[in-house]
Amino acid sequence: MKKELNWECSIAGKNDFFYARVPGNAQEDYAAAHNWGDVNFADNCEMYRGLEDYGWIYRAEFATQEDGTWFVSEGIDYECDIFLNGSHLLHNVGLYKKIEIDLTKFLKAENVIEVHIAPVPKDGRSGTRDEAAQVTKPAVSYGWDWHPRLVPTGMWQKAYLETRGESFIFDVDVTYTLDDALENAQVCFDITGGKMPEIRLYSPDGKLLYEGNETEIEVNDVELWWCSGQGKPTLYTYEVTAGENIICGTIGFKKIELVMNDEAWDEPSDFPKGRSVPPITVCLNNRRIFAKGSNWVAPEIFYGKIKHKRYDELLTLVRDANMNILRCWGGAVVGKEDFFDLCDQYGIMVWQEFPLACNLYRDTKFYLDILEDEAVSIIKRVKKHACHCIWCGGNELFNRWSGMTDQSLALRLLNKLCYELDRDKPFLPTAPVMGMGHGHYLFYDADIDKTVHEIYGNSRCTAYSEFGVPSLCSMENLRKIIPPELIDEPAPDTPWQTHHAFGAWDAAGIDTWICRSVMEKYFGVGLTVEEMIKYSQFLQSEGLKFIFEEARRQQPYCSMAMNWCFAEPWITAANSSIISYPAEPKPAYYAVKAALRSVMPSLKMQHFLYTQGELFSGELWFLNDSGKAADTKINVFLMYDDKKELIITWDTGVAAANKRGHIIQFVVPESDNKCMKIRLESSAGNSEYSFLTVPPAEKEDFSIMNG
Repeated sequence: MKKELNWECSIAGKNDFFYARVPGNAQEDYAAAHNWGDVNFADNCEMYRGLEDYGWIYRAEFATQEDGTWFVSEGIDYECDIFLNGSHLLHNVGLYKKIEIDLTKFLKAENVIEVHIAPVPKDGRSGTRDEAAQVTKPAVSYGWDWHPRLVPTGMWQKAYLETRGESFIFDVDVTYTLDDALENAQVCFDITGGKMPEIRLYSPDGKLLYEGNETEIEVNDVELWWCSGQGKPTLYTYEVTAGENIICGTIGFKKIELVMNDEAWDEPSDFPKGRSVPPITVCLNNRRIFAKGSNWVAPEIFYGKIKHKRYDELLTLVRDANMNILRCWGGAVVGKEDFFDLCDQYGIMVWQEFPLACNLYRDTKFYLDILEDEAVSIIKRVKKHACHCIWCGGNELFNRWSGMTDQSLALRLLNKLCYELDRDKPFLPTAPVMGMGHGHYLFYDADIDKTVHEIYGNSRCTAYSEFGVPSLCSMENLRKIIPPELIDEPAPDTPWQTHHAFGAWDAAGIDTWICRSVMEKYFGVGLTVEEMIKYSQFLQSEGLKFIFEEARRQQPYCSMAMNWCFAEPWITAANSSIISYPAEPKPAYYAVKAALRSVMPSLKMQHFLYTQGELFSGELWFLNDSGKAADTKINVFLMYDDKKELIITWDTGVAAANKRGHIIQFVVPESDNKCMKIRLESSAGNSEYSFLTVPPAEKEDFSIMNG
């Protein structure tokens, strides 16, 4: 039996206690108690910087002397000491390890439990993410180009008292082995604790398949778990009962592999032969799948406050966008159970990274010991979920700003632990590895004078595991973060910059993420904020649509595409997310949703800007990653100045995979509107593509364009 506690919190040594939410974060509760206002507004986030150097004391009172009373916490962030009635019970470092303490011999009639949390750990250049290089806290909290410097601590997971008798079940670990035909499974229940536990296993439709005490069970005619778009995410359920204790869970039977991409074994072509690019094609239940999705970051700055409802809002949007995978980025916190439960149900594959990102995580005994404890806790919890498909050591570790290699002890340790505890799941040391692409993150790059059409139309990657195009948020959200007197004049060194519109990355260019120069290039100078919102969201939509479809066109050598990123943890003025905080889809969300339909007509354009009178040339495609054969007839229309002209009709014929069609060509007509569209209409759905045109005299000066 569980008993919730009423918690209060104080800065250590001040004895000024205030109400504390558990799960929650000390800094957020302190701010609420002192009426600091919305962390999203203006520069309010800067107020939290001084709280990093404080320790915190949580305490709760309760009355019981019942034998078998345990204190349980599913995670405390980050370094803590736990006391009961003044007696020291435990010292712990890390935020993922479950804490379980038998209180029986320390109990009195009236009790006080205290959790003392140390100040934010720091080891590295002051004020930078380097300070996270010897901890397993989310590196993003130390500051990123879409996340403020705000480092939470506190009791971020559930904490409660629990009465445990002799028959208490501490854990149930379920593993299974599928036969070669993936039709029958041998299921093994490894039960820790419990006295004569009884097992019940139910089919997906609720039929009782087994009841008894045997811990090895054979399941015949297995219904497999499939990701979204490929089949049903079928789940079996089980109950393990011992006395009054019961543990329930689900099983999703699947076989998951990363296999070599087509044509990859041909690389390198010359002697002496070295290794080819690593395998990155998802093979689920012996079927090669194009993995299409997004990068997932914590949907809250104060990640302790995330609840089921918030996860459900966002993951429903993921599923509805025709996505089948999320890369859970190593700079963010590992999700709570509700996140994985919902991914199980919605058929969303999870690529889970360990908490390493963009740092040199040094091979000290201090760090490796903490990493091992934390990684074991993460693996044992996450591996139980059907959605989990890939382990990864962390984000961008093999590059100049991290300086790690596959010989780094931290990555060798993580590989070892994954092999020992979850051998049948793929493991990647980091992302990207050779062959994969991270970036680009702009619609137009002035340094190389190319848009995404030229960049991605001529690239060759086995996977695009990060790419993005920024946009501003809606005016409604801007009003929540920018003071009224500043909203009409976006400028550096104001809340616009605090919220990542200026100087977010690329120190040489203050223009990111607002990218005003790009909008002025295409749509003219003197744009209002409303116009910048409109045009930036238009470019984001067109850019992401092109990249996703182009990645799909590059199959089978390319087998994965995931944009950066899905949602954001607070309201940004501008960034690359397709969902604004808290769960507001940008126009780009709907463009991506359309670009990820399993079966659809598609157009590859060579450019975004054309001169009126020049020859337009593009490729027609029929995209199909459904796993089933399909066919359609595609009518291609050019739309401009209220005109709609039929260009060509293509009868695709039956195709079980992508099919390349006609080259379409036409002379770009004169137009006062300067924006044209190509619309593909078919029984498989419609697709629409926009491009800009200019008269020949204006080709050298795009900035005179007025949209």
